[in-house]
Amino acid sequence: MSQQDHHHHSHNDEPQDLVESVVPYAPVVLPIAGAVLMFLLAFIAVFMA
Repeated sequence: MSQQDHHHHSHNDEPQDLVESVVPYAPVVLPIAGAVLMFLLAFIAVFMA
């Protein structure tokens, strides 16, 4: 029973570890991506004008 519980915990811990490793970067990556996108759009607008 302990072996099955350990296997279930390992199976449950793997996706949770993946999510926990990705989620903290979202508030950092999204504004940077937005800033880069706005810079590129502004550069294109100035270049086309």
